[in-house]
Amino acid sequence: AEYMGDQRLSRLEKLIVLKCPRPDKMQEGIQDFIVHYMDDRFIIPPSFNLSDSYRDSEAMSPLIFILSPGADPMDELMKFAESMKMSKKLHSISLGQGQGRKAEAMIQEGVERGSWVLLQNCHLAVTWMPTLETIVERFTPETMKREFRLWLTSMPSAEFPVSVLQAGVKMTNEPPKGLRNNVLRSYLSFTDDFMDDSKRPTDFKKLLFCLCL
Repeated sequence: AEYMGDQRLSRLEKLIVLKCPRPDKMQEGIQDFIVHYMDDRFIIPPSFNLSDSYRDSEAMSPLIFILSPGADPMDELMKFAESMKMSKKLHSISLGQGQGRKAEAMIQEGVERGSWVLLQNCHLAVTWMPTLETIVERFTPETMKREFRLWLTSMPSAEFPVSVLQAGVKMTNEPPKGLRNNVLRSYLSFTDDFMDDSKRPTDFKKLLFCLCL
């Protein structure tokens, strides 16, 4: 504590000192460093927006959710599929032992019919990842419906095919940190119509704010 409060040390030198006894606190230290010299907007992750990621994609490019503890993008994906009128054309499977052939068949059907295919937990199907890589590499615009999308979820894994990562649109939905970010994320999920669709909108918004807290 004495070293960290020593004004003779620059902020970078304080980070170096911090790394020796408490490497587990380096993330917070680096965030403070960034906020001091730049701005807190550089450490606040942007709001999770599936529609933007979808617009950046095409039939040949998988959409990849990089999973993090405490965050589950499935609810958001189901809502988005419903808004795109694709909820009945979204087929999913959780990968694991013996699911490879079923996944291949679902992808082939999706390519032909223009449906969406969701392969969950790719990190649990390490031996099947080379097959997935081959399938994605064989995607061609001439042989697939443009409405087709391949959605993948995976924890960070060294076994995940690099070529699939390079070809895909990558997304992560980390749980918000702090009260402000939690409230902000909750409000971003509400539409103006939802906020005003009440006989007593002022009271409703106050109650909604309390629930978000």
